[in-house]
Amino acid sequence: MLPKTMADGLNAQVRHEMESAYIYLAMAAYCEAKDELGFAQWLRVQAKEELEHAMRFYDFVHDRGGRVVLQAIAQPPVEFGSMVELFEQVLQHEVKISSLIHHLYELAVQEKDYASLPFLQGFIVEQVEEEKTAADVLAQIKRAGQDMAAVIQLNKALGERV
Repeated sequence: MLPKTMADGLNAQVRHEMESAYIYLAMAAYCEAKDELGFAQWLRVQAKEELEHAMRFYDFVHDRGGRVVLQAIAQPPVEFGSMVELFEQVLQHEVKISSLIHHLYELAVQEKDYASLPFLQGFIVEQVEEEKTAADVLAQIKRAGQDMAAVIQLNKALGERV
């Protein structure tokens, strides 16, 4: 049986993952409006992944006999600045999500909810990859700088993400 404190924390994580999807979709819409279609595609795929994460948390709560209680999510921003600023926000957001998952892991240890530990460990490992990917894209954007050929190439490469 899933301890109530864990159910509450996991339900909050469903909300955080849904918020992540919403933020990334808002970023994609911003990029589309600026004709940065490759960046937009990368962010749309990221949004889809976040929805998948939310559903994994949702299913885990349900599978453990807990009740899924959906929480309200805030409207995301509309403006994100330059692509450097936007991807700095992506990286900051991934770091925030990592922190939230670490907190859930600590809670599972405190609650002696050993069944949640391997589930959360998978997300901890995945967040290392998420942070690295965001940092790599940010570094590439910074390297491209004002070189329009490099920006166009990067935009095209990011658009190939499926």
